Amino acid sequence: MGYITLPRRLFLWCMALIYMVAFVSLYLQIPGLYGNDGLLPARWQLRYSGKALWEQLLSSPTLLWLAPRLGLDTQTAMELLCLLGAALSLAATVLESLRDSLVFLFLWIMYLSMYQVGQVFLYFQWDSLLLETGFLCVLIAPVTSLRGWRAGREHDPVTFWLVRWLLFRLMFASGIVKLTSRCPTWWGLTALTYHYETQCIPTPLAWFAHQLPVWWHKLSVVATFAIEIAAPFLFLSPLRRLRLGAFYMQVVLQVLIILSGNYNFFNLLTLTMCLSLLDDEHIYFWLRKKYTPNPNQGSSLWWAGFVVEIAVWALIGFGTVTWFDLQINWDKWTVSSRTVFTFHQFNQFLKTVTFPSVWLGVLSLTWELVSSMFRCACVEGFFKRFLGTVQWTVFGAAAVSMFAISLVPFTFIEYDSNASVWPGVRQGYDAVSRYQLVNSYGLFRRMTGVGGRPEVVIEGSMDKVTWTEIEFMYKPGNLSAPPSVITPHQPRLDWQMWFAALGTHTHSPWFTSLMYRLLQGKTDVIELIQSDVSQYPFHQQPPTYLRAHRYKYWFTKTLADGSYPQRWWKRVYIEEFYPTVYLGDTFLESMLSQHGLKDKSLPRRVSEAAVPQVVKWVRSQVRGVSAPLLLWSLLFCSVILCLLRGLQLEITLKTKPTAAKAEPKRRAPPHHPDAKEANSNDKDGLGQRQEEEREEVDAEEDERRGEDEESEREENDVRDELEEEEDGEEEEDGEEEGSVD
Repeated sequence: MGYITLPRRLFLWCMALIYMVAFVSLYLQIPGLYGNDGLLPARWQLRYSGKALWEQLLSSPTLLWLAPRLGLDTQTAMELLCLLGAALSLAATVLESLRDSLVFLFLWIMYLSMYQVGQVFLYFQWDSLLLETGFLCVLIAPVTSLRGWRAGREHDPVTFWLVRWLLFRLMFASGIVKLTSRCPTWWGLTALTYHYETQCIPTPLAWFAHQLPVWWHKLSVVATFAIEIAAPFLFLSPLRRLRLGAFYMQVVLQVLIILSGNYNFFNLLTLTMCLSLLDDEHIYFWLRKKYTPNPNQGSSLWWAGFVVEIAVWALIGFGTVTWFDLQINWDKWTVSSRTVFTFHQFNQFLKTVTFPSVWLGVLSLTWELVSSMFRCACVEGFFKRFLGTVQWTVFGAAAVSMFAISLVPFTFIEYDSNASVWPGVRQGYDAVSRYQLVNSYGLFRRMTGVGGRPEVVIEGSMDKVTWTEIEFMYKPGNLSAPPSVITPHQPRLDWQMWFAALGTHTHSPWFTSLMYRLLQGKTDVIELIQSDVSQYPFHQQPPTYLRAHRYKYWFTKTLADGSYPQRWWKRVYIEEFYPTVYLGDTFLESMLSQHGLKDKSLPRRVSEAAVPQVVKWVRSQVRGVSAPLLLWSLLFCSVILCLLRGLQLEITLKTKPTAAKAEPKRRAPPHHPDAKEANSNDKDGLGQRQEEEREEVDAEEDERRGEDEESEREENDVRDELEEEEDGEEEEDGEEEGSVD
């Protein structure tokens, strides 16, 4: 694989943005979800049993154990952690020097602290994925806070490879579980005929996608299987164009999902992980910058690789056409498709490829380790070579350890392979499982809502005669309201309402708490439903009675004349989901007691210290603000600041040599009366020698800040390039470096 300096930097920048989105989105919902008057107060998860602090941290690794020692209650401590995480990640997006290993370690610890008490509202696969990817950032990011650290060039390919392996596990498992679940819609290739209207929070484009013909939906399912099952093996390929092809296949899939559904930061995180498939040459291609081509192009080895690539793409295409019996009807301009293999045949295929894929990962990681070791050996100077070797050893051992323990959750997709995992590896996985370092994945295992999208509608009344529906901001309810566009925000209550509708209310104990808090008129919970409380139908006085019914929703269809209907949805009543209750109702009290939702202890008094008051003030400033609007404002400002900073740096680096060339380079003799003035001019960079020395110093300073780039990428000239890194880059390289940054 080529140099990965630019993809690594872009990856860390995107991760800082995603952390900011995750912290801000969660912060806005903390009072309603985990506050003292929230649905599931987080203080219930922190039982202070008199154990030592270290023992509490081992049993449940969260910084919230420190809240009492700082005079904070649990809700305030959670808000403070989110604010610190959002501020630190926002700063990291703007300042590259803060995209540091220690900074990402702090971000990971803070999000893990929230995850440990998040309960059902934080137990989503993308939260686990963010924690796992965030921990890899700790290994990938340079330790720029330590002066003189060389930005970890030798270990870059080794640790960055772990992101590719995680992406492989995520996509391959997501494709496999769709078929191992034996869901008839996935096997019948009809899943997308239901998906667009039954996903949690669809976008307006989902309505239009739902109107596409059935044959197109079935062909899209076939393409999904090809992208999620076959293409991931190309992630580990040593051939560059195969990885690039797999990259663009993943990008197309993720972009289409973003356009048709609101999946918060999950698809953005997946796209960020796809950057691990790129190299500097392709980033230069995007930027339309000059890049030295590979000198091996045109050789017999290059043509052999090209032949292999054509064979691989032909094999994937032939397998897809054969296994799904793709046939073109030229008269109707349609493509028919069907699954021609059985579950038994697929299970045999899975047993055949699971362990070979592990060994493919071993070979790919070994290649990265050997390549990095060779680079360490080529460094000039014994001391620097020794430090590079120590660094390579540490990060190589970390990469091998992470790869080994990831085999346990990866092989969950196939029972026999999981049983064959070495006991020592399984023990290592069990030892770190509480820290969410590695996880198992598998999205859209089964397609729900085949007979119609189930939705729970809550109704309130003051007299038990006239009932008013309580409409949520984001989830479907009002038949005339268009679907929302809220990415990258995740309204966690709306998501859990979608899960609750799939079963009975006893399967979602938090729903009883929701009814109880609404009867009490708790503002924090009401803001989860409507951020503008005035839009809540009972904002002046809480309802006396509440009940919930289950409906089935469907997208409307285009009219016979091709025009669009006035409503987006249609629905029919199914059954009662939750009986009519009121404060003091026997059924409500029994459900609260059964699920342990009654307050067992009084919350801590809010301290009058400076920190709690600042946290309270910040909350007052964002109360009532639309979460998607706030997130997009922060994202827009971050991107603009980065662009302005890069433009300023480019202009600065371009004007310095211009000014230097405009001055005369003649020096006065040492005995000349103007020698002192000439020497002074030389100090300002007017002399040729001083100009070169200053450029070298500037290059070294930029390198320590993580802003250096390697302009020469010739694979047969590694030794010369490493010497350039040690001696400093020349003026032309500095100009190119600033323009890219």
